[in-house]
Amino acid sequence: MKEDFLHHVWQFKKFNQLNLNTVQGEALQVIHPGQYLQLAGPDFFNAQIIVGKQKWAGNVEIHLKSSDCYLHNHETDPNYDSVILYVVWEYDTEVLRKDGSEIPVLVLKNQVDSVLVANYNVLAAAKTWINCEKELAGLEAFTVNNWKERLFLERLERKALPIMQLANNLGGDWEAVLCCFLAKNFGLNTNGPSFFEVVKSLPFSVIRKESFEPENIEALLFGRAGLLAGDFEDLYARDLQQRYAYIMHKHRLENEYVTPVEFFRHRPDNFPTIRLSQFGQLYHSRQNLFSKVIETSDLKAVYDVFDVQAAPYWATHYRFDKESPKKRKALSKSFMDLLIINTIVPFKFAYAKATGKEITEELLALMQLLAPENNTVMDKFKHFKMPVENAYDSQALLQLKNEYCNHKRCMQCAIGLEILKR
Repeated sequence: MKEDFLHHVWQFKKFNQLNLNTVQGEALQVIHPGQYLQLAGPDFFNAQIIVGKQKWAGNVEIHLKSSDCYLHNHETDPNYDSVILYVVWEYDTEVLRKDGSEIPVLVLKNQVDSVLVANYNVLAAAKTWINCEKELAGLEAFTVNNWKERLFLERLERKALPIMQLANNLGGDWEAVLCCFLAKNFGLNTNGPSFFEVVKSLPFSVIRKESFEPENIEALLFGRAGLLAGDFEDLYARDLQQRYAYIMHKHRLENEYVTPVEFFRHRPDNFPTIRLSQFGQLYHSRQNLFSKVIETSDLKAVYDVFDVQAAPYWATHYRFDKESPKKRKALSKSFMDLLIINTIVPFKFAYAKATGKEITEELLALMQLLAPENNTVMDKFKHFKMPVENAYDSQALLQLKNEYCNHKRCMQCAIGLEILKR
């Protein structure tokens, strides 16, 4: 058993409240369990109880055993001076204040319905993947759908936070913010941080000016990423080197170190050369990209915005000086979906919050039109009969797995609470 189960029992009064007594033999009445803080200090703030004939207002601390308070040194911590009651599953020692007086203790072990305890033990028992895996197939659709919406919005808020922080740091330059986070997404997990550093290290005004010429924007991005260092045979590479040197001189820019990009363990279509070229072509061909992203909500129109391909040189290359069979290197639909899921939707949400607009329903509708992400987490949910029909589902379930299941937060999860009720 974990303390979060006792928190749930106390918070929602899931115990027999008739004829309650403290271990000291005094009658106990719970008027209000207090506010569940989940912060440092006592577990519940501003509770109200009656012990004997005396009414008390203060904090309540929860432990599996009464001796746990000494394991955590609560007796010497001034944050616990205001504790008026210890609630425990088992009583194995008295709990004393600094002055030596005894703090009332309530034992819950014999006050909680055995069915509730049994359901919790089933939920908490060791499983092959997550605690509720065997119960997922039998859940009511109403519970799952409501919880999915909450999970999706939690994940959206988490993704929007760094976007809003960067907007604040850049003085509200939302075009520059979009450029940074799009670059990160173009780099995927491996090169995303490097691409982000490349773009963030450049004034967006320079990116905007140089994007009018496709070779200039590519030279700027490649040079900043360290891809133009060395001696090349191809005229294209040497031309980019010269352009980069001229751009740096023209705008009085200094070379800044950024994390080197990686080719290793990437499919060729995801090589940093290809993705940076596609990114540069996007900004060359979509001079009003910010407006299009903000104003466009139709999925086909969004796809049209990102329908770009790498510069002609890269049709026969993946690296400088190494020719390859000709192939059109355009953004695939699956890659566009990743851009929409991980950048466009969070960015639109963050910008709407900053400007006082409500577009949540619009974003939900857009996500429900996208295919779900294909990864091992979704494969597992499908295996245990949890429907994964679109990107809205997959994003909600990733939030569930990462923020609840991985940390065994069953008592804060609507699915876990539903299983307890059975």
